[in-house]
Amino acid sequence: MSKTLIIIAGPTAAGKTALAIQIAKHFNTEIISADSRQFYREMNIGTAKPSHQELAAVRHHLIDSHSVRELFSVGDFEKKVINLLEKLFKANDQVILVGGSGLFINAISNGFDELPVATKEIRDRLNQLLNDKGIEHLQEKLKKADPVYYAEVDINNPQRLIRALEVFESTGNPFSSYRTKIRKKRNFNIIKIAINPDRAKLYDQINLRVDQMIENGLIEEVKALGEYRDQNALNTVGYSEIFDYLDGKYSKQEAIEKIKQNTRKFAKRQLTWFKKSEDMKWFDPYGLDSILNYLDNTISFLLSVDQKN
Repeated sequence: MSKTLIIIAGPTAAGKTALAIQIAKHFNTEIISADSRQFYREMNIGTAKPSHQELAAVRHHLIDSHSVRELFSVGDFEKKVINLLEKLFKANDQVILVGGSGLFINAISNGFDELPVATKEIRDRLNQLLNDKGIEHLQEKLKKADPVYYAEVDINNPQRLIRALEVFESTGNPFSSYRTKIRKKRNFNIIKIAINPDRAKLYDQINLRVDQMIENGLIEEVKALGEYRDQNALNTVGYSEIFDYLDGKYSKQEAIEKIKQNTRKFAKRQLTWFKKSEDMKWFDPYGLDSILNYLDNTISFLLSVDQKN
């Protein structure tokens, strides 16, 4: 296994994109996004996609690859990336996978279990509950139905809540019971690194990013997406709060503060998720030299092991 997938994880606004580009340039390779919202071409400002300059600096995959009208599940992501890696590894010894979506990263490193398929009626009913009673109602339902999954899922992502509740209502068994935790064997090495800025600095970066999103036209972007607001991808942080503002539920300033607050909560949950991974090596996001040294040394070690075998 002379090929290596380098996974770069961490909380939102930590600096993963900039770091991934520097690492990709070091290895002269390409980047695959593992951000569950940057797939969607209609969602730009609120998802903090790489800039045009960043996209031009290194070739990126799975950015603007789908429409919000398309269902793109974790299972779909796994199949897409594994096929993509087969092609990319023909020309590259290393490939970068970067993002903050723990479930998507886990699907590539460990595999994703096939789950029962719910009926359209169940899915439609749960989406209607979301519209009628709000995300808090779904959070409470999942907490009662599957406390194990509730403790680790991003509870502010309605798509995740609905998927877990679909499984429970279809089978009577909790979503967590279907995860076998048997790792799929990959034909490439995997190195996982994560970055974690000082907490106060991270929160400052989150607040600044939200302010920049507003300045860059987030409200106008959300207005333009009104016809798609029932899509799960838009029932997420940064979009749901602006929809609430447009509906008159919050003032503009209250919506902005809600986005900042919910993004900080999301970052904490991301950190909790990634810190459960025992094979994750943590770094300061600004320690590029130490990160590159670690990657070079680890790749050399893995290559020597592969050659012995």
